[in-house]
Amino acid sequence: MEERNKSKSALTVNSGIPQPPQVNPNALTHIRKNKKDKLSVSDYVEGILSGNISILSQGITLIESSLPKHHIIAQQVIEQCLPHAGKSVRVGITGVPGVGKSTFIEALGVQITSQGKKLAVLAIDPSSERSKGSILGDKTRMEVLSVDPNAYIRPSPSAGSLGGVARKTRESIVLCEAAGFDVVFIETVGVGQSETAVHSMVDCFLLLMLAGAGDELQGIKRGIMEMADLLAITKADGANLQKAMMAKAEYTSALHLYPPAESGWDPRVLTCSSLEKDGIADVWNTISDYIATTKENEFFQNKRQHQSKYWMFETINESLRESFYDNVAIQNLLTKLEEDVLSNKLTSFAAAQMLLDKYFDNLKE
Repeated sequence: MEERNKSKSALTVNSGIPQPPQVNPNALTHIRKNKKDKLSVSDYVEGILSGNISILSQGITLIESSLPKHHIIAQQVIEQCLPHAGKSVRVGITGVPGVGKSTFIEALGVQITSQGKKLAVLAIDPSSERSKGSILGDKTRMEVLSVDPNAYIRPSPSAGSLGGVARKTRESIVLCEAAGFDVVFIETVGVGQSETAVHSMVDCFLLLMLAGAGDELQGIKRGIMEMADLLAITKADGANLQKAMMAKAEYTSALHLYPPAESGWDPRVLTCSSLEKDGIADVWNTISDYIATTKENEFFQNKRQHQSKYWMFETINESLRESFYDNVAIQNLLTKLEEDVLSNKLTSFAAAQMLLDKYFDNLKE
């Protein structure tokens, strides 16, 4: 009797249709195989040159890794990819937080891919000073572009580097170019020291501005505006359209006060609306005009040569810095000298000189 009542209970769950597995077993096998079988340098190079996005992503991960063994492999991959790089148009995009960089990049990116070009977006995501983590949510803000077969979006953590620029962005550009991307965007985290580093690795520097910010002509923007090859006033739609047109006139007048650029190009100011796709085509056409002009007067190639020289010295400085702090003798002495500086037994400059002397003495041994 009890068994009969149990079978009639409302809590009884009838067996239904067998459910398919939540994860594709074939994909799972592929993932496990990749983790088990490590790729060789030739595997990375062949995959990148063939346009394999998965291997390209793994290659950029190697570049961003701080492990010495990954660094060695990454440099070998970069060296073999270098002859196939350098054919893209590199565009740096920056602007204050809230200017709509992600929305603008998506609108401009769709404009580029619709012309049959391949676009890579290297988005630098700010890292937390406390947790050292990053959200890496740029793909969620570029829903259309992230599923475009001709587009590749790679968010990278700033990892505490100067101004929020990922240290290995320039090397990542080489891999993207070797993978066949025609245009490479480098998005920075906002106006700051990072713009100087980005300006030294791109062909065209685009500054996004907001209308009605109240400080269109303040000198605080002079440094960043002098670096810009093109200014775009975003969110020029609806009730904000009139303010955008006024801002355009003010910025245009301000740019005329600056010395002529070495590129022979007069920086231009445009207005655009990423939501309504208004003015986006004009922005890309202006970038194309800038590239054509600088290639014609040979500034384009000269600038890239200066950039290569700049990054050679930057790499030397970075390597010396890492060698200094990784030195065991320095690590042992550093803690003691820190305590002496904090207790006013030693000045900061004297402590620094003692550390440097110790480091160079170790090199002689």
